[in-house]
Amino acid sequence: MDQSVCNGIPYSETGYFSQLVLDFLAEHPHIRSFYSYSPLKADTDALVQAKKTQPRQREVLVQVLREQYAALDTPAAVQQHISLLEQPDTFTVCTAHQPNIFTGYLYFVYKILQAIRLAGDLQQQHPQYRFVPVYYMGSEDNDLDELGSIYLDGKTLTWATSQQGAVGRMRPEGLDALIGQVQQQLGYGVYAEELVQLLRKAYLEHDNIQQATLFLVNALFGRYGLVVLIPDHPLLKKQLVPVMKDELWHQTSHKLVGDTIQQLSRHYKVQANPREINLFYLTDQARERIVKEGEHWKVLHSSLTFTAAELEQELEAHPERFSPNVILRGLLQETILPNIAFIGGGGEIAYWLELQSLFAHYRVPYPMLVLRNSFLLVDALSKTRLQKLGLCIRHLFGKVDDVVNNFVRQHTNASLVLKKEYDIIEQLFDGLEEKARSIDVTLVASVAAERKRVMKSIGKVEHKFLRAEKKKFAWQIAQIEQLRLRLFPAGSLQERKENFMPWYIHEGPAFFDRILAHMQPLTDELRIIYEQ
Repeated sequence: MDQSVCNGIPYSETGYFSQLVLDFLAEHPHIRSFYSYSPLKADTDALVQAKKTQPRQREVLVQVLREQYAALDTPAAVQQHISLLEQPDTFTVCTAHQPNIFTGYLYFVYKILQAIRLAGDLQQQHPQYRFVPVYYMGSEDNDLDELGSIYLDGKTLTWATSQQGAVGRMRPEGLDALIGQVQQQLGYGVYAEELVQLLRKAYLEHDNIQQATLFLVNALFGRYGLVVLIPDHPLLKKQLVPVMKDELWHQTSHKLVGDTIQQLSRHYKVQANPREINLFYLTDQARERIVKEGEHWKVLHSSLTFTAAELEQELEAHPERFSPNVILRGLLQETILPNIAFIGGGGEIAYWLELQSLFAHYRVPYPMLVLRNSFLLVDALSKTRLQKLGLCIRHLFGKVDDVVNNFVRQHTNASLVLKKEYDIIEQLFDGLEEKARSIDVTLVASVAAERKRVMKSIGKVEHKFLRAEKKKFAWQIAQIEQLRLRLFPAGSLQERKENFMPWYIHEGPAFFDRILAHMQPLTDELRIIYEQ
């Protein structure tokens, strides 16, 4: 049996997932009360029935989507799904992400494909309903440091722009040069030129980043029927006006989420802390916090100040100027979408766990939370190296030094672990300690100190043995280090660093099909995908 081949590794054995995520998947008693549905088994009927109780403005959603897609070459599958959203028995499976330039990280692709796969699986299991996969674009995020860079072949490429505010509203100025750098960094591939031209069309022929991202995602995933929604629209935000009024006047979310955090923090690190007012004021050039000062509301870092009457008038006339932060963003999403399941990464799951009482307060059904799939893509060369080393890929999950040391210990003919010697010394000092106690009890401490010193010395000898033996495995160690660097860039999970393009230029759309075929939407394992 080829021991290098492994199809899945439990998240708990990878060392890359927080205890909160592991307990979430295991439905641990410490955390189970903070979410409504099992993350590994979809209770679809319960989810659907809960969502049916919520007042819904489906016609507004469809109107906005048709407006947003008006200038695009929209695949028939997307058009059909948009039309289906008007029907009362149609529900969505949603994932959300910011409009990182050129899609950012590999997990952006994984989240979207997982939404597509889960919607398809639910459709097969429950033909009486319709399920539509949705990418909900977090285009109001203003973290350009995070959204404006891409990692390719060991190099970080960054968009040089002085623009501020919501990244989705930024103009794609200067991206022509960055696309040129991407092309150079990618090198040759059968689909390389086609992909670069797609990037140019997306980013150089659209007015802003959110429109460019809509075009790009539609071009890449539209054939699967994926619907992209940009929530930065007055008709959509108008549906959240009652919540935003309550937030501005009464700061309800601060207390509700604060109480939940107090309970969560007994066992876990808190992901997101609520502010007194969890709304920003949004313009094309800025996204700034709203704070209350006495009887007035002020927009930080600006001259804008509102009385109660002025603020209410502004909110009613221009709801698009009010932008929810992470605490209220989910409420907007679940208010405008007929959504039953939300797919997110570990950080997203962590902050969603803070929100259940907030959803209950506003009578918005809380969705099923699904941890996004994680994969390790193993190329043919890496697989061959693993086979030559006789190394199982699961052994690569860990610190490089630990991987190397374990390999040497397993393959050496020398006895590098001095367990027998440790046992002999322990027995010797046990006897010395007993003798010391019979002579003078104060001598016991001296014997204990000597035991510690000798054990430390033996540890140094053991380390020297290992270091000397490692020299005999120089080429194997070099191979292991190269494997780690190739499969775990910068010591991170591949998906948290790499972009999809190095794979896409060689495989084209078949790359997405390959990932989709390995998708297990509800799982507690990291999946390994080998190049054929």
